[in-house]
Amino acid sequence: MYRDVAESADADFHFEMGRPLAERLGYRTADLDRVPAEAIDSFAGVGYHFDLADLHEGDDVLDLGSGSGMDAFVAALHVGDTGSVTGLDMTDEQLTKARRLRDAAGMETVSFQRGYIEDLPFADKSFDVVVSNGVINLSAEKEHVFAEVSRVLRPAGRLALSDIISETRMPESIKSNVDLWAACIGGAEQVTDYTEMIETPGFENVEVRDNPQYEFISDQASSACQKYGVKSVSLSARKR
Repeated sequence: MYRDVAESADADFHFEMGRPLAERLGYRTADLDRVPAEAIDSFAGVGYHFDLADLHEGDDVLDLGSGSGMDAFVAALHVGDTGSVTGLDMTDEQLTKARRLRDAAGMETVSFQRGYIEDLPFADKSFDVVVSNGVINLSAEKEHVFAEVSRVLRPAGRLALSDIISETRMPESIKSNVDLWAACIGGAEQVTDYTEMIETPGFENVEVRDNPQYEFISDQASSACQKYGVKSVSLSARKR
């Protein structure tokens, strides 16, 4: 599915994509005007969290599940020439597109690596901030993801993400549905369980806010959302 997102941004998916979505979620027009338009076309995020990330000049940022690179490019605008942004993704087509757009835009502080969010290919204490948008719900090993995030963050490092969670625990019939998992619904964790997974490896000051601007667009996805309270949230936390 995410190969298709990279290659066919105008195809039909369970979720909305593109600039109208990004603007509705809260991305600043001034930022979107400065990043590659093709990356925005393939944007399939579920919220806005750069205000929570509080990026500064010189920060080293890791973007988990960077896709075609829109969030990585936006982050690069905020960390400047003395900072760096590393995007991590497992989909070759997304990486190829993101690197092509990076090179065309001359954004030399941005790099993209292939890898898995459960097993980050980076040294301990490599980053000041980790961001992610609509990706961690896709992992069946979320505890490993947050443990790895804690490992690669420097002391007092920041985590800021948007993701899909549920208000109630969902049955196996939903969790074992491949289409709903890929659509960010099947893997949605109950919100209390989700925040506990973040706190366990050493995060504190967890702040969660709802993103009512985000909606799933297919009937199958919308039905699951209404029944189980599946919704988008943005979240921030700080490493102890």
